Amino acid sequence: MARTDALNSLQTDRTTPSDRAGATGSGPPGTATDRRFGRRSGSRSGSRSGSRSGGKPLSWWARARRDKVLLLMALPGLVLLLVFHYLPLLGNLIAFQEYLPFVPFGRSAWVGLDNFAVIFNGDQEFLNALKNTLLITLVQVIFVFPAPIALALLLNSLLSERIKRVVQSVLYLPHFLSWVIVIAIFQQILGGSGLINNFLRSHGMGTIDFLGNPDSFIALLTSQVIWKDTGWGTILFLAALTQIDPGLYEAARVDGASRWRQLWHVTVPGIRGLIILLLILRLGDSLTVGFEQIILQQNLVGRPASEVLDTYVYNNGVLAGQWGVSAAVGLVKGLVAVVLVLGANKIAHIFGEAGVYQK
Repeated sequence: MARTDALNSLQTDRTTPSDRAGATGSGPPGTATDRRFGRRSGSRSGSRSGSRSGGKPLSWWARARRDKVLLLMALPGLVLLLVFHYLPLLGNLIAFQEYLPFVPFGRSAWVGLDNFAVIFNGDQEFLNALKNTLLITLVQVIFVFPAPIALALLLNSLLSERIKRVVQSVLYLPHFLSWVIVIAIFQQILGGSGLINNFLRSHGMGTIDFLGNPDSFIALLTSQVIWKDTGWGTILFLAALTQIDPGLYEAARVDGASRWRQLWHVTVPGIRGLIILLLILRLGDSLTVGFEQIILQQNLVGRPASEVLDTYVYNNGVLAGQWGVSAAVGLVKGLVAVVLVLGANKIAHIFGEAGVYQK
């Protein structure tokens, strides 16, 4: 028994302080604990960190397997996008054909660029549609585009949140009405038997042809768009206004800035990026000015005053059977829209804005 105790005490004296510290797990790296367990844990952590940060990037198939749940969730939307947006692009082939709807697709006679002669040879009907389209676009960019911005600034200045919510709800409502209902409402107000003309007639005054006057047709279209979509357009601007730091307004008030100077030097710079983005997108739709709205009122003012590119394509393609010419006009219209978006986005980059996409 005494010999056993002596041997145990001798072995205890031979262990170094570092070994004893390693056994308790409190020593520095390189201790017994590290030598015993460090290799396995280190290899695991190293392999994980290497594959995520320092290792090779994952292959496309590996990323697809990793994100398979997200891809399955996005699959229905991708299918709809493919079927209704990308596959119809093949229909642009009829712009180079003498297309007949009763002939199988691709079997119609190829005519090259003959259908584009309407555009480049100065067809008067096409030029009139182009002129009306550009004029309507110019008027709506001047009056329609700033309307949601001004309305959002007015709503943002309301102190009562309850009043603001009520006003927003009322202003959003016209957006959900179809153009058929909107035009019917305008006819009840501005038509020959509408409220205004009935009032004028009852007081012995002459009536005014608001809806059938070709000279005021663009003003009528613009007022209808403002009434219908201005409230809905304020959503993005109100959201952008909430992101502006309130401390900037406080600092401006301390410096003695009036409400107008706060608006010009704090509010407008805070939403400038959004304004430029939406303006670029609007330029992309500059040749699209509301087919449904115009076609429903075209009989009131006649085609010379109301013909735009969209109605030109419809009247000459669907009604007159000139499918190839209409497809050529639509194709050129799309290419012009792409050029306008890219050009406006490039200008935005020159002035230091992000635009639709960054460099």
